[in-house]
Amino acid sequence: MSSSTEPTEVAIAKQVTLVVITGHSGAGKSEAIAAFEDGGYFCVDNLPPRMIAGLGELFRHEGSGVERAAVVSDVRGGEYFAGLLQVLDDLESEGLRPMVLFLEADEEVLLDRYKETRRRHPLAPEGRIVEGIRAERELLAPLRARADKVMNTSDLTGAELRRQITEELLGQEETGKLALTLLTFGFKNGPPRDADLTLDVRFLPNPHYVDDLRPKTGMDAEVREYVEQGTQAGEFYGRLLPLLEFLVPAYVAEGKSHLTIAVGCTGGRHRSITVADRIRRDLASREDVIVRVKHRDAELG
Repeated sequence: MSSSTEPTEVAIAKQVTLVVITGHSGAGKSEAIAAFEDGGYFCVDNLPPRMIAGLGELFRHEGSGVERAAVVSDVRGGEYFAGLLQVLDDLESEGLRPMVLFLEADEEVLLDRYKETRRRHPLAPEGRIVEGIRAERELLAPLRARADKVMNTSDLTGAELRRQITEELLGQEETGKLALTLLTFGFKNGPPRDADLTLDVRFLPNPHYVDDLRPKTGMDAEVREYVEQGTQAGEFYGRLLPLLEFLVPAYVAEGKSHLTIAVGCTGGRHRSITVADRIRRDLASREDVIVRVKHRDAELG
């Protein structure tokens, strides 16, 4: 394995509250977030930088139950660099020192991976893949220099990368748990294809029609309060959460290792995120489940 050593001194995961995973497209960020998920971390994939800032408030909330989290943030977030670097600075000034894990791979390896999967590079959707790879490498250079841990995945399979992260950063392996993904989405953008269960929460009050709330998301307290006002949300949770408390151990007993619950509203920004966060908080204390949250459409408006 070829790997960078600048820098290599990094605290072990149990001393780190927040891990920010970033790096080259095709370098293995999906495998990395899965390793942290299996290690008991609260995980969010493809989280825009401005939404990472909200995690600081989440950690400080006494009843959140979140002690360790890992998020993936990369060029899929659009206007990326200045936002993420500033968020990292802001979190550090607030006393929450995130660990930045940067994944990279050699140009030829990345090119081969893209050819094998026939995917388009996010920075070259209509052009040559190699141009996107080179543009991304240049764009990410300041963040690589900021990283606490750099891993070169050129010679690693997905399983080997997960094993390396487990050994070097997690220091333990947690098995026998149900990996539960809460996937929020907007019906106007189409339902997800990979959901095991789908919840339609469009019956709840819609913040989209409130001018002050429209630009916010379900991660904002004002939006959550609006969505959960009245009796509908309480009655819904009163039926839904006991059902999940029944289903989760049943799936575990059946030997199921992964479960995706999709939560949808019209746009995927307000009600779905609110409900997904409520489910996450309810299941956070369970020892037989690892919860991961992914907001598919939060940035689409």
